[in-house]
Amino acid sequence: MPLKTPTIVIFDMDGTVVRHLSPWVLHVLERLDDAWYTAARLFRWFGRRRAQDPILPPPEEMPPRRKPRLLVHRAIHKVRRKEVDQIVEPCPGIYDVLELLKSEGIPVALISNGLGQGYGEDIVQKFGLDQYFSATVFREDIRKSKPDPEALLAALSHLQITPGQDDAIWYIGDRHKDITAALALESHIPAQIVPVAYGVNAAVEAVKKGIGPEHIIMSYYDMHARLEKLMNAAGRDKQNTRELDSPANSSALAPRPSTPAAKARK
Repeated sequence: MPLKTPTIVIFDMDGTVVRHLSPWVLHVLERLDDAWYTAARLFRWFGRRRAQDPILPPPEEMPPRRKPRLLVHRAIHKVRRKEVDQIVEPCPGIYDVLELLKSEGIPVALISNGLGQGYGEDIVQKFGLDQYFSATVFREDIRKSKPDPEALLAALSHLQITPGQDDAIWYIGDRHKDITAALALESHIPAQIVPVAYGVNAAVEAVKKGIGPEHIIMSYYDMHARLEKLMNAAGRDKQNTRELDSPANSSALAPRPSTPAAKARK
């Protein structure tokens, strides 16, 4: 199925708009993202449980706990001590895509399940991304992480847009949970949802979900070319519609009154 020209675009941040210079940093952040989502589900389960018996034994009956390892905490601390541009860099070609969307007046939002607003805002400001994104959503703005679509709904809310049936919302992400979140959004709003898989991880999930290859991109140069093609085609369609609806064209198509000479020929 051919892609529909976007009217709203939402980007994931980590691994999609910016990429990490050190693979281990990205690995830590992704693990934190997974742990956050798993913990949130666990706490919701505890909240729903209404059993009479205690879930855990009394404190005096519990075995002594071993001191937890602090590798993750040390990794986070090490990340936070560095400047943003020592940790991440914009993905190649992303500015070209953002400039194109901006020139077309398409609203664009940015979401992240990463280290939160401080980390996210530092990236946005450092790389001049604030001129492209009309709304941002970070960890503090949501209760449920992806693959729940709450972050996407929050982005639409921050954009102050109520999507309709004529809207096409593109969501670009690099992980399997991004594809799942985009598909989950379909049941919440009437607009057409267009998941766009950026990179191998998301592409594998897109294939599993039966999403066509036109929804997969491996570089933003490819995405820029596709967007230009779609927008040029949409522009031609609008121009043709305007020409058909123009008064001059209507006059040309209207039946002309018969003249005396024409009546004589008949």
